[in-house]
Amino acid sequence: MRKPVLYRKRLIPDECILLKNDEILYTEENLIVTKWNTIRPKKELSHGLSAYFLDKGIKISKFYDHADKLICWYCDIITYTYEEETNTYVMIDLLADVLVYPDGTVKVADLDELALATEKKLLSKEQLLIALRQLDWLLQTIYSGRFGDLLLSVDQFCPDGKFS
Repeated sequence: MRKPVLYRKRLIPDECILLKNDEILYTEENLIVTKWNTIRPKKELSHGLSAYFLDKGIKISKFYDHADKLICWYCDIITYTYEEETNTYVMIDLLADVLVYPDGTVKVADLDELALATEKKLLSKEQLLIALRQLDWLLQTIYSGRFGDLLLSVDQFCPDGKFS
């Protein structure tokens, strides 16, 4: 099976980037696992792993600093389009994010962007509802103590270290 082509589409700012340097570690029907370096150099963030849970509408990324120390798990609420002929996924960031830190602290971010995108009609009502439902599912998973189970389900596909 040929590896898929991945794009990341953001609404704020408006951009669609080919993730040409991401290394795809694993793919199956509802899961894509990648390893990557930052597209744009950042002061703290250097590289990471990402797991796209297509059926859940979330991408969980494990962020590392330049010393290979875990910063956090960064969870994006996403949707996607798929072109079978070219095996191409366009991952669409629905703006709401959840950060889970190694000490267990949870931070919900960018809900203001979700509201702004809805006001500016960058998001449809249907996309807004999808984003809110997926955000709720993710938060319920975290608060119920099942977030680790989700991460462990990806570990077997990460040869350079555990995803969890």
